[in-house]
Amino acid sequence: MEQLIIKGGRPLRGNISISGAKNAAVAIIPAALATEGICTVENLPHIEDVIGYTSVLEAIGAKCTFLNKSTLQIDTRGMSESSTTVTHENLKDMRASYYLIGALLGRFKKVSVTMPGGCNFGERPIGLHMKGFEVLGATVVQEHGFIHVYADKLVGGHIYLDVASVGATINIMMAACYAEGTTTIDNAAKEPHIVDCANFLNMCGANIKGAGTEVIRITGVGGLKGCDYTIIPDQIEAGTYMMAAAITRGNVKVNNVIPKHMESLSAKLQEMGCNVTSGDDWIRVDATNKELLSTTVMTQYYPGFPTDLQPQMTTLLTQGNEVSYMHENIFSNRYQYIDQLMRLGAKIKTEGRMAVVQGPSSLTGADVIATDLRAGAALVLAGLAAKGITKISNIQYIDRGYENIEEKLSSLGADIRRVTTDGDEEQAHLEVV
Repeated sequence: MEQLIIKGGRPLRGNISISGAKNAAVAIIPAALATEGICTVENLPHIEDVIGYTSVLEAIGAKCTFLNKSTLQIDTRGMSESSTTVTHENLKDMRASYYLIGALLGRFKKVSVTMPGGCNFGERPIGLHMKGFEVLGATVVQEHGFIHVYADKLVGGHIYLDVASVGATINIMMAACYAEGTTTIDNAAKEPHIVDCANFLNMCGANIKGAGTEVIRITGVGGLKGCDYTIIPDQIEAGTYMMAAAITRGNVKVNNVIPKHMESLSAKLQEMGCNVTSGDDWIRVDATNKELLSTTVMTQYYPGFPTDLQPQMTTLLTQGNEVSYMHENIFSNRYQYIDQLMRLGAKIKTEGRMAVVQGPSSLTGADVIATDLRAGAALVLAGLAAKGITKISNIQYIDRGYENIEEKLSSLGADIRRVTTDGDEEQAHLEVV
């Protein structure tokens, strides 16, 4: 088992470069299965979810080759109808495995996939996905832990999403590329990685218009070819390091970002008293000698405040000068990490979907456990601000979404290292002072 060991109390200073977007990568990699050709995807984050997905693709007949650690070539020419049953072991830990359904249904008109796994935030139903496939003419059967979706042909139609679901928007968009006529997705989600996936599919020959707005129209095409594509920077990784600068009272320039994607967070950091400046592809957060002010945050669909930054922001709110309020409006059970923050000295009460955060809390090091990906990132931020040593276990969750997190933080002056534990013995696996 591996742990992250953090000795807190050091202001972060310097420059950091953001990796490719995890949420875009886990959509675009399976979207390549909808093509018949060779796709080369650049600027991929070198994280567990990306590596796991390549194993899944190879298990069903695609050929995956890393040209370097951030560039993946996917050759789908050897795939056939026998590639449409997906039972690979890696799927159990990957929520985004549902994107295989839209890609394979579009191309082969049938698919059977084991039920998706990933982080548990309460109910994260995929009923909207299935509703969309049924509108396109598919039959959906769920039995024995599998989802079976099949159709003689797909025909375009009008799909209204009761909730602006990112996953459903992308999944339906992929399948609709092969539907006869035009498909309209109304109340579509607008997140940046939806636009990125649509741009990728368009470069492969799709006809998708309106991605990034509430209405997306997809005109079916006869087939999709391969292409070369570079994915966008990771909005959530960027936000995590922006808040790391704030919580340590540091001064960090975050490079390789799209500042527009960060506007909801930048506004909140400014409300809290941080100095936030930006250029074409960078943002600087300067919290040197700043008193952090309390505020209220509500998670919303894009362009609102992202739910994937909620645990990190809740951690930052513990350093506000008075009481702050966090309202989680996307997932019903995303406060599972609160008990771990309280072990470090945070004073937080939850009331349904609201967290009441009493600040400023004097955080002190403790042994804590990551309960999911973004909760793990929140504990890293808490450890950076805490006095003493924090040990974080279950860091495989963190590795799902953050590339070389200890190396990047160390480059900013953090005292953080990764160790491999064996009983009572700890052997340094990677240590950067």
